[in-house]
Amino acid sequence: MVVLNKIYTKTGDAGETALGNGARVAKHSLRVNSYGTVDELNATVGLARLHAEGQADDMLAMIQNDLFDLGADLCRPDMEKDHESEYPVLRMSAAQVERLESELDEMTQAVEPLRSFILPGGSPLAAHMHLCRTVARRAERLTVELATVESINPSAVKYLNRLSDWFFQASRIANDDGRNDVLWVPGANR
Repeated sequence: MVVLNKIYTKTGDAGETALGNGARVAKHSLRVNSYGTVDELNATVGLARLHAEGQADDMLAMIQNDLFDLGADLCRPDMEKDHESEYPVLRMSAAQVERLESELDEMTQAVEPLRSFILPGGSPLAAHMHLCRTVARRAERLTVELATVESINPSAVKYLNRLSDWFFQASRIANDDGRNDVLWVPGANR
């Protein structure tokens, strides 16, 4: 096990960073933007957890761990060379997507039917879930864009797509199963 004694490496001073396979790329590359936004999403989930308890907190903890898995997946290009790696390469799995889908199905059964668009807000947890949703959507857009120029794990895109839906439903659960959602009133301020 390698133990680092300092935080700064100076290896990024020229505007490059290392990917999971050791390749050096520009810090502004699409791949780095993609997994960097996943890291940002993980930080927003950490903020949401400050307001979560019980099962909600447990599910968010699992998502945070998944997001580290997703970052590890996205920072490792050349999936077709995974078998050449000296250690197993971590990739998102269909099982992680299926878990989100199962949780989404349960949450959908619990919430009031949707009759209007919802404004981000309500309880502190719901507001943070909406922030997570929007960052997840941005991470998804960047990852989909990355997939147009490089091969990526399809489960990574599916996970991000389901995750933003998950955060939307979780925001409704946090607003008393949708009863305290803040509804959009079209043209209310004309």
